[in-house]
Amino acid sequence: MALTFHYAARSDVGLVRKDNQDSGYAGPHLLVVADGMGGHAGGDIASATVITELVEIDHDSLTAAEASAQLSRAITSANEEIARIYSDNRELEGMGTTVTAIMRARNKLILAHIGDSRAYLLREGRLSQVTKDHSFVQTLIDEGRITEEEASTHPQRSVVTRVLTGGEEDEPDLGAREARAGDRYLLCSDGLSGFVALDTIEEILTAGTAPGRAADDLVSLALRAGAPDNVTVIVADVVDTGSPSTQPQVVGSAALRRPRTRTEDSPAARAAALTREDVDEGVELAEEDGSARGGRWLRRIGALVVGVLLVGAVVYAGYAWTQQQYYLGAQDGKVTVYRGVAQDLGPISLNSVVDQTSIELSELPSFYRDEVEETISVGSRSDANQRVDSLRVAAQKCGQLRSSGESCGR
Repeated sequence: MALTFHYAARSDVGLVRKDNQDSGYAGPHLLVVADGMGGHAGGDIASATVITELVEIDHDSLTAAEASAQLSRAITSANEEIARIYSDNRELEGMGTTVTAIMRARNKLILAHIGDSRAYLLREGRLSQVTKDHSFVQTLIDEGRITEEEASTHPQRSVVTRVLTGGEEDEPDLGAREARAGDRYLLCSDGLSGFVALDTIEEILTAGTAPGRAADDLVSLALRAGAPDNVTVIVADVVDTGSPSTQPQVVGSAALRRPRTRTEDSPAARAAALTREDVDEGVELAEEDGSARGGRWLRRIGALVVGVLLVGAVVYAGYAWTQQQYYLGAQDGKVTVYRGVAQDLGPISLNSVVDQTSIELSELPSFYRDEVEETISVGSRSDANQRVDSLRVAAQKCGQLRSSGESCGR
């Protein structure tokens, strides 16, 4: 039985920060979330460096021992690169990043973890945390000085005790788990886990939606909860049949810096299809006398009128619902906010432009540009405005990279 991941990765700058210091990567055999140390110079560089090193090991046909060795070496290489970058740029003192990675090796999953980003497993309807935070409050919990509930509001809950900083002693925890078809994994930065309750996360993951929809919903929940930090989420299902994701997805700071990959780093093209079912109804005609036929026809006409009214009510309700939806798309080469859904019902348009922004698609990194062109569904106008703000920050950051001679996608 050949297992692989069906996945989706999302990242948002959050409600306060100007830059996205998170990075994420999701591929057929490798999932990685890296959270650059918030508030420190170079956090975005550190997290992107991790992704750049790890994407090279996203390949198949490895034993568990080989995968564990490769993952460990790649993280060590990333840590050494962080040290080199700091030695060349002393103003980046304090740069660092968490790393939470899962690498598939046949029927095993190799887990590497350092910092307070998290990995969760949803198995048979139950969600459990499979990583242990390397943080000050976790130490207090282990010592019995505070409870899990108290940790969630502790003033030092964001203080990490172990991350990659370029130091020789920076080593992640390594472990192995059995890969089971039907399992769902969530990797996330503390922008999600620190602001959305575990039972709410579990509710989203058990809803039965595809990884992309689940990831979008989790990011939206974090933003609605007022998450000031960057929010990065990867949702991945372990599958052995169907049509799993094949193109890697790169998000956050790493998407701006375009890490090297063995395949194109743009996500697989997503197509929207509207299916319709036509139902043919047969009408049985019988020989009856004139009065019976007249009564039957009156009843049929009455039923037809009622049916038309019901259909009209359903159509109106459906149209009214579409006008409460919002999405981001492209018009005239610019990011545009639409009310409605990105479909038409015959000659009736189900969408209208509410705001054409000044953000040029050409200014965005390739991953974000592809998302906009394929449309980004959001829950409300407020969510749309927040997503626009995130895209504007990404465009500005991309422009800065290009002006300094660095690559920022196609």
